[in-house]
Amino acid sequence: MAAGQWKRIIIAASMLGIAAISSASIGRAGTGSVHPGPMSRADAFARAQALTALGRKMFFDPSLSASGKQACSSCHDPHHAFGPASAAPVEMGGPKLDQPGLRAVPSLRYLQAAPAFTEHFHDSEDEGDESVDNGPTGGLTWDGRVDRGKDQAKIPLLSPFEMANKDAAAVTAALRKAAYAGAFKAAFGDQVFDHPDDAFDAAAEALGTFEQSAADFYPYSSRYDVFLAGKARLTAQELRGRALFEDETKGNCASCHLSQPANDGEPPQFTDYGLIAVAVPRNPAISANADPAYFDLGLCGPLRTDFHGRADYCGLFKTPTLRNVALRKSFFHNGYFHTLRDAVAFYASRDSDPGRWYPKYADGTVREYDDLPKAYWPNLNQDPPFGRKPGDRPALTDPEIDAIVAFLQTLTDADQQAEAVPAN
Repeated sequence: MAAGQWKRIIIAASMLGIAAISSASIGRAGTGSVHPGPMSRADAFARAQALTALGRKMFFDPSLSASGKQACSSCHDPHHAFGPASAAPVEMGGPKLDQPGLRAVPSLRYLQAAPAFTEHFHDSEDEGDESVDNGPTGGLTWDGRVDRGKDQAKIPLLSPFEMANKDAAAVTAALRKAAYAGAFKAAFGDQVFDHPDDAFDAAAEALGTFEQSAADFYPYSSRYDVFLAGKARLTAQELRGRALFEDETKGNCASCHLSQPANDGEPPQFTDYGLIAVAVPRNPAISANADPAYFDLGLCGPLRTDFHGRADYCGLFKTPTLRNVALRKSFFHNGYFHTLRDAVAFYASRDSDPGRWYPKYADGTVREYDDLPKAYWPNLNQDPPFGRKPGDRPALTDPEIDAIVAFLQTLTDADQQAEAVPAN
């Protein structure tokens, strides 16, 4: 492994808290301990390889769910950049696979460098003015409620509308019966199954380590990456789309979805990891939305509870990476849009033509921002292309929208090209 790649893995691991690669928490390869001690770089790499192989087996194992039919890969399909294969806004789970989720399933690719959640993020020298507080940034999931990959892995295992295990003991019982139980004990100790909480932590660690596999989760193999390396060309339309994507007066997409390599040459992540409010229309296809009093307010709840009541955080959701976005069949946290073109067009005319996107009251007036209570409208992002008034010319013309979509299609990784879906 090249020194640079190893450095990126170490940095990413420390940012996500992946104990399997951190020299402070990994024991010697083969010692078999849930909490091993310090070790050499070579032994750390060997243990990381072992946990990656173990985590891979777990990721595809449906026996780790209460239904016995749902694996991590059921929702995070490796043929769809570890995102959902379906166009459904949410996936079904639970013991009988009849419980609908609350949010669209995100991709697990390109999470390796996500920083820990912070309420106050100041731009690094890569982005500009370090005195500017960009507000809530970082974390994993749509609301940034966990920082570490191993903690994120625990969420679906116990969620009542996902894999629906009752508790750590239920997960441990399934692991004890798995074909790879021997490998699990070899990695974490012969007595690991005697302590359900330790076994559950170990399982999450193995899953989190697998999700740090560069070849699987951050290959940087898209046509745009090849273009940045000077080994491919983009079409005229794609280049036009890139220019519009980065133009602060047009798409202004790059203000949140960073598209330029970092100063150290690291490929662009196409996210700044921030959390913002864009007021995606309410999705009636989500069962929870049948209750008019229910609102998914992202950072201030209901799934995240530590900021409940923080009005200035209501409606904020994580800015996802746009890498492999052309593979998706539903967009945003609630899966309201089903084509990439509509998702881009929404940005272009949310405020200039709200009647196109939001429902109407009985008197014909537009029920704008219908999934965000009016008390939280001050939180809405108003940077371009937002911030226009009804009747204004939209920020982007139809050909310009098409060009941006064409550019976004260059972000599909090489191993995913066969799965790419049409933009319309």
